[in-house]
Amino acid sequence: MQDMIERYILDLISRSTPRRTAWNVEKIREGKDVRWNYIDGCMLMALTALTDISGDDRFFAFAEQVTDSFVQEDGSILTFEPEKRALDDYNECRVLFDAYRRTGKEKYRKAAEKAYHCLTRQPRTPEGNYWHKAIYPDQVWLDGIYMAQPFAAMYQKEFGNGDYSDILRQIRVVRERMRDPLTGLYYHGYDASRKAFWADPETGLSRCFWLRAIGWFSLALADLTGILPEEAPERTEIAAVFRELMGSVKDYMDQETGMYWQVMDQAGREGNYPETSGSAMLACAMLKGARLGVLEPAYREMGRKTFRGITDGYLRWKTGCPRCRTSAWWRAWDRRTTGAGTEPTRIIFQNR
Repeated sequence: MQDMIERYILDLISRSTPRRTAWNVEKIREGKDVRWNYIDGCMLMALTALTDISGDDRFFAFAEQVTDSFVQEDGSILTFEPEKRALDDYNECRVLFDAYRRTGKEKYRKAAEKAYHCLTRQPRTPEGNYWHKAIYPDQVWLDGIYMAQPFAAMYQKEFGNGDYSDILRQIRVVRERMRDPLTGLYYHGYDASRKAFWADPETGLSRCFWLRAIGWFSLALADLTGILPEEAPERTEIAAVFRELMGSVKDYMDQETGMYWQVMDQAGREGNYPETSGSAMLACAMLKGARLGVLEPAYREMGRKTFRGITDGYLRWKTGCPRCRTSAWWRAWDRRTTGAGTEPTRIIFQNR
């Protein structure tokens, strides 16, 4: 499977340009060029990791081509709009560190410094946590931890003075305000002002345990334990929060498929369903945590079970597509079970 996935990704690269990436389906459907964004940030980091794993420089070469096209010689980043105060945009800034390390281009270091300076001016809640965006005042979202905090940690490690205290403080607030003590799960959002339409008037919390949000937060904790030096005291506490969360999450795994439900504590409820992206994030967090030694080895098999549940249930590989230029191709469908049976509803990747 790894070989087929690598071929698929190389095909995506062959059909992409820095301003029109084949995996950023939303922008393609809109007919717009991509801007500096978290979706491409995730993919460019994956391409860099694939180079490390496979030894194939083509993955990083395209990641650097995209990064190079956005980052100017003075370190400014085209289409990055810091005045929007959107934490999402800092996720792609994580690619700057690998780009600088691998190429030595000074503009990547300058860009990281400029971005970090912008992040330090992000508005904060009374407790000291970053607003998710300027248009969402006083709101803390779990995905915002993933978007901003690993970047901040990488900056402190590579170019700063190794001060991770603010990162830990913000995670402490999330745990204190957004964790449900009964289930051990985290609510997606918290509004310190209690003004958002979705916020509980007493707690400021959103209503549900949304799988994808918990997936983002889990990945943030996994990535932070991988970034922070082992001797850093902040790493010890963040790792403890990570272990606590995974200890709660595993109780909600669907035992048949290994996957997790979109609303995590409502398995089997009408309208709810096992969801692929959030399940994949939890599988990744568990596998990474086990590899780093932060989680017990048993989590490695749990992560593998979830990954197998996704691939066995939602990916289909076929050959002989008459629309392709060659006889060998691979297609996978995002499949959803309905009363009429299971039918393909959306092509999520194709490789020639």
